[in-house]
Amino acid sequence: MSEARKTTLTALQAALAAEHAAVYGYGVVGGRIREERRSEAREAYDAHRARRDALAREVRDLGAEPVAASAAYALPFPVPDSAAGVRLAAELEDRVAGVYSDLVRAAEGEVRGTAAEALREAAVRAVRWRGESVAFPGLAERAASASASAAPTA
Repeated sequence: MSEARKTTLTALQAALAAEHAAVYGYGVVGGRIREERRSEAREAYDAHRARRDALAREVRDLGAEPVAASAAYALPFPVPDSAAGVRLAAELEDRVAGVYSDLVRAAEGEVRGTAAEALREAAVRAVRWRGESVAFPGLAERAASASASAAPTA
């Protein structure tokens, strides 16, 4: 297997793992979200399930075994109510966007195009949940860590 193919496979597996986590997370969101946003949560859940299934097929097509979902995932914060469910949904989308930005960088051709589309979809869903956007969707975590490392020290 070529180095480029290994890099793509690694990024595909990471995206698949992120989609597994998003599907789990949206199960939590769906249990906490208010009725008026429940259809939006269901649409996002279905979109992540479809992406997850497509990524698993892509990994198999490359001759590898798709990474399995965990039985449970640690949530980044408690989700006791609808407001926390909305924050979780935005966080899930940010995390998925970050992984897809890595896949865009690692892949070529059709896989890259599909990853860019998934990145865009996650960024749009994050904006809908949060009510505002970020300058570079999928790179927010890196921007925050770069700012912290560039900060002057005493």
